[in-house]
Amino acid sequence: MSALTQEDFAAVLLSLQVALVAILFGMPVALATAFAQTRSRFAVRVVLDTLVTLPLVLPPVATGYFLLLMFGRRGVVGAWLEKVGIVFAFDWTGAALAAGIMAFPLMVRPMRIAIEAIDREVDEAARTLGASGFTRFFRITLPLAAPGVAAGAILGFAKALGEFGATITFVAAIPGETLTLPAAIYAATQTPGGEARAMALCLVAAVIAVAAVLVSDAVGRWAGKAARGLR
Repeated sequence: MSALTQEDFAAVLLSLQVALVAILFGMPVALATAFAQTRSRFAVRVVLDTLVTLPLVLPPVATGYFLLLMFGRRGVVGAWLEKVGIVFAFDWTGAALAAGIMAFPLMVRPMRIAIEAIDREVDEAARTLGASGFTRFFRITLPLAAPGVAAGAILGFAKALGEFGATITFVAAIPGETLTLPAAIYAATQTPGGEARAMALCLVAAVIAVAAVLVSDAVGRWAGKAARGLR
């Protein structure tokens, strides 16, 4: 770890910040999308599935370029947002946006599978007893789907932490501003004599990834026990 510089530590902290913000704002949207996929008609479900899967199948650089066109300072949305003081391009908030979009499919899929696994008769029984849709979602669907929600959150966090292509295209790799852990690893591999630094950064990334897996396993088991207690 002695090979790491202050800039590298800043990149690690920034990556954690970016990943946490991406998951914090992405989770509600992912959960709503997963729920809509399970309750929509076939045609609507196909459209939603296609849109959700796009960031996973498109080259990350293409996604980053699309974000630049949309949310850049002269972009369709970015120019308007800048008037109210919201800037994404070449800012850490843009890195969080790019990471969140790239992680979105991995957040939605486990949630959708978990919601689909819930017996629809449980929801129907609650509806016949007078429970509103809002009550049924938060008192029945969400607790029973908790393992999938937890898995989606951890998978999304891991993906957001390791996102590189879309992020570097949209916000570049400005030290102290948008230089994330993957970008720092890439920069180290391109620097003569930077092998030790690159290896140290990879070890840091591996430790964070293992910690995320352990947390995911613990949360998943806890959520599973809690869900079984509701049945």
